[in-house]
Amino acid sequence: MDGPMTREVKPMLQVYNTLTRRKEPFPKQPGETVTMYVCGPTVYKPSHIGHMVGPVIFDTVKRYLTYLGFSVRWVVNITDVDDKLIARSAELGTTVPALAQRMTEDYFECLKQLNVTGVDAFPRATEHIGGMIRMIGHLIAKGYAYPAGGSVWFDVSKDEDYGKLCNRDPEQMAEGGRIEPNPHKRNPGDFALWKGAKPGEPPEVTWESPWGPGRPGWHIECSVMSTTLLGETIDIHGGGLDLKFPHHENELAQSESATGKTFARIWMHNGLLKLRSKEGKEDKMAGSIGNVLNVADALKHVSGEVLRFFILNTHYTSPIDLGVWDREKDPIPTSIEAARKAYATFERLAERYQRITGTAFHELKAPTRASTDYPPPLRDFQQRFRHHMDDDFNTGGATAVLFELASFLNRTADTGKLESAQDLDSPEGQVFRQGAMLLKELGQILGLFWSAPASLALGADGQLVGGLMQLLIDLRNNLRAEAKKIPGKDDPAKKALFAQTDLIRQRLAELGIVLEDRPTGTTWRRA
Repeated sequence: MDGPMTREVKPMLQVYNTLTRRKEPFPKQPGETVTMYVCGPTVYKPSHIGHMVGPVIFDTVKRYLTYLGFSVRWVVNITDVDDKLIARSAELGTTVPALAQRMTEDYFECLKQLNVTGVDAFPRATEHIGGMIRMIGHLIAKGYAYPAGGSVWFDVSKDEDYGKLCNRDPEQMAEGGRIEPNPHKRNPGDFALWKGAKPGEPPEVTWESPWGPGRPGWHIECSVMSTTLLGETIDIHGGGLDLKFPHHENELAQSESATGKTFARIWMHNGLLKLRSKEGKEDKMAGSIGNVLNVADALKHVSGEVLRFFILNTHYTSPIDLGVWDREKDPIPTSIEAARKAYATFERLAERYQRITGTAFHELKAPTRASTDYPPPLRDFQQRFRHHMDDDFNTGGATAVLFELASFLNRTADTGKLESAQDLDSPEGQVFRQGAMLLKELGQILGLFWSAPASLALGADGQLVGGLMQLLIDLRNNLRAEAKKIPGKDDPAKKALFAQTDLIRQRLAELGIVLEDRPTGTTWRRA
């Protein structure tokens, strides 16, 4: 009689919920729809690296949930009316709509460069003014809000569990700052649902309402856009840790007071960027400090893949350490430079894969749903990757598994001498091909490996560039061959020929091209 059957235990997805302050089993099952809302930018300045942290993280969350079999609808708002926009547009001598549109386009381009592709809708606050007025009126009717001085305020004393997201009472939060005093408020912590128009403000930021002309408060914007597009209860609400109070606390209070229902089942907050000066002082990245690294500037020195990898190399709840940055000397912070060097491991493997197979690694059509079709040596990598992702989307642990898998594939190629034999039907060749497919499958969950390495991405003139490089390589190899025919070490002619080969390598290095001499021949790549 056979022994007891063994069954693979499938890990359960656990997510840390800021509201309950513990990890919880994910509240839905594969096959069901997951709704996710993440607070987007106030579009008054170009996007800096910090603006990309949330989008990259939650794009990865959606990718992994989709991989597990969920259907995910994800919304990111655009705040296109705000005090900051009004002040900045006046400073630049333009209009609020024109500035907002220009900065929104910059934000979209940054998302594209970092492969953030999963957002289903980008509602703009100005598109939902009518819904905001209706929700404010509903809150007044239910006794949670009151008009005063041309504005409308949410009465925090009417909400019995106000402060539950931050685990603090209203008085503690009021003492914590970031709350503007106003003589019309009943309580220090009351916050604006509708802001009465101020003298001299441009007409394009003013709308008529039952309480007089004005514009919506910041918090009501997200409540209305979220409930309008995703329903009164959503599964995941995300955003930066700096938004927990007052924005998310107030958003939660007004939403649940209006609907009487749970606003979000899970609250996820990502850590913020931290930066150290050359003197060792630690600061946040902010325009007021003057240490902002715009995405467009960073992309002049590293690829979008490297920036995305850098963000995901840390668990999303932890601060992201940018390292030391001396803006006068260094184009990018030390941690991003370190990420660029680390990511080169995968770029070199992609180059090797193309040499061995003749096909491009980034063009592999890997599975987009979880599978168990890999043999045992590879299945372990897949299971450990999933273990990390099931543990509150631990992308830092997941990227470590990718490095281990890359190392395994390189050893397999070496053992099987795949670059010289190119026998893909050998045991090593089969494992190498399957392992490369697994690496692509797991990497695309993190949004990585979507483009060719720089050495293989030659653009429209790729054939011409490749041909010229091969001409130089052939010329150098011919010179080396002629030099080797000359006996002795000190022959002047032999030295002259080798000097020419060194000159070719040196001049190419100055142009950012690296030559690598291998048993199968000389290859080149961009440094």
